[in-house]
Amino acid sequence: MKISVICFSNSGAVLSKKLSELLTDDEIKIHSVNKYADKYGFVSHESIKKDMNTLFTENDALVFVCACGIAVREIADSIKSKQTDPAVIVIDDKGRYVIPILSGHIGGANSLSKRIASLLDATAIITTATDSHGLFSCDGWASEHNCVISSLKVAKEISAAILETDVSVSSEYELPADLPGGLVNRDNGEIGIYIGIKPCSPYSITLNLIPRVINVGVGCRRDTPKETILSVIKEAMDLYNADMRSVKQIASIDVKKDETGILECAKELNVPVAFFSAEQLNSVKGDFEESEFVKNTVGTGNVCERSAVLAGGELVFGKYSKNGVTVALSKANWRIEF
Repeated sequence: MKISVICFSNSGAVLSKKLSELLTDDEIKIHSVNKYADKYGFVSHESIKKDMNTLFTENDALVFVCACGIAVREIADSIKSKQTDPAVIVIDDKGRYVIPILSGHIGGANSLSKRIASLLDATAIITTATDSHGLFSCDGWASEHNCVISSLKVAKEISAAILETDVSVSSEYELPADLPGGLVNRDNGEIGIYIGIKPCSPYSITLNLIPRVINVGVGCRRDTPKETILSVIKEAMDLYNADMRSVKQIASIDVKKDETGILECAKELNVPVAFFSAEQLNSVKGDFEESEFVKNTVGTGNVCERSAVLAGGELVFGKYSKNGVTVALSKANWRIEF
C-alpha cells in the first residue's frame, strides 16, 4: 500500500517517523512543511494544501498526524468520489486515537485505521454505521476481497436495509455456515446481495459483488485496435457467462509488450497486463491448440491459452478466435471468507 504520512508539528513529526518504521509492509513517505521537513529529512512542501491533488492521485492512503479540522481543510478541495478518493486517516499527535475520515470502506481507511491503532497501541474511532453496529459492510468487504461493486447506489440501499433487518445473500461460490451480522442465506427477497462472476439478479433489488478472478490471455495481429480486442474479449466472456468486471488481468507474449491495443484494453478495464517470454509460455504444462505458423513467428504455438494459465488459475475457456484476435480465459482460485 502506498501511504503518505503528513505532519505539521514537532511532536507530529516524531510520531510520523515512528509510524513509518512500524508500517514495514507498505511504501511510506513522510511529508511536512519546510521547517520540519528540513529538520527530519521528510518531503518538503511550501504548502501541503497546494500539493494535495498530487498527493490524492499518487497514494492509496493519506495519514495526517494533526487535528481533524486541519486535515479536513487540507483535503476539502481535492475530494471527488468514494470510488477514487484515497483513504484518509487522522491521528492526534500523541498517538492516542486513529480516526478514518474519508473512504472508510472502499478506500480501506477503516481497516488501515485498525491496523495502525494496533501498532501504536491506540484506539481506532470507527464511525461508519454498519461497523458501529457490528454489521456487514458490503463495500468494505468488497474492497478487502478484490470484488467490484455493481452499483454504489444499491450498495447504499443495502447498508441502510442491514441497519433495519437481515438482508438476503446468495452466491455461485459456497457460503460459510456462519454469516456476519445483517446477512441471511436466502435466494429470494426484495433486496439482497449476489456474490459471483455470473450475471445474476435473484432479488428485486440486487447488489452484485463481482470477484476479479478471470485472467484473459490475448494474442493478436500487429496494430489490432483496442476496440477489436475488447469486442473479442467481451464475446468470450459472454460465452463463458462471466461479467466483464470479473477480469483480473490481461496476459500475452512479451513481443506484444508495446502493442497499443492490448495496453489500452488493460487501461480501459482498469487491470494490470503481464507479458511472458516464449520460453515461459512453452514451459506451461497442458493440452493446448497449437499453431505452427504462430510458433514459427513468435516461438510458441499458442499464446492466448498458455498466457492465461501462466497468469494464474485453471483454463476454463479455451482458444476463441475472431478478427485476428485469439482469447482464452483462466479462473483464479477464490473463496468467500467473512
